[in-house]
Amino acid sequence: MLSFEEKTNIIESFPELTKKEVSMKRVNYHYDQSLYEKKIVVYHLHPNGNGFVFVGDLPQYETDDRGYVNIREASEEELRAIISDSIRYLSEAAELEEIEEIWENGQKQQLTLLEEDGFFNIYHGYNLEESFGVYDDAAGYLQEEGFRRK
Repeated sequence: MLSFEEKTNIIESFPELTKKEVSMKRVNYHYDQSLYEKKIVVYHLHPNGNGFVFVGDLPQYETDDRGYVNIREASEEELRAIISDSIRYLSEAAELEEIEEIWENGQKQQLTLLEEDGFFNIYHGYNLEESFGVYDDAAGYLQEEGFRRK
C-alpha cells in the first residue's frame, strides 16, 4: 500500500488538479476544467492512505453508488491510470442517448418516461407524475404500478 505522501506526490504530478483541504486532515483534488458540475477527482484522501477517485460509470471499475472507486490498496500504476481515466471522463462531452419511452397498463392508460437533465421523469400527458435519479428506479416504479413498455 502506498503511503499518504506517496499518493499525494502521484496526485500532485497531475498539474490540472487543485488541492483543497477538508476536515480531519483529509484533502480533495479538484479538476476545475471539468465539463460537468462534478469537479472532485480525488475525494477525502486521508493520512491513513484511504481515499476515493471519481470514475463515474466507467465500466472497468467497481464503484460505490456515487461513482467513486477506493484507492487504499492501489499501486502507483493503478492510481495513475484511475486518475487519468477520471480526468478524461470529466473532460469529454458525453454523447447522451436521450430516453423517451411510452408505457401502458391494462386499461390502455399511457405514461411517458423521459430522460431530462440527468433525471428520469414520468409524465401523464404534460403533467409530471414522478421523478427518479436512475432509469432502473423509474422502470421499477412503472412495473409495480402495472405498466409495461410499449
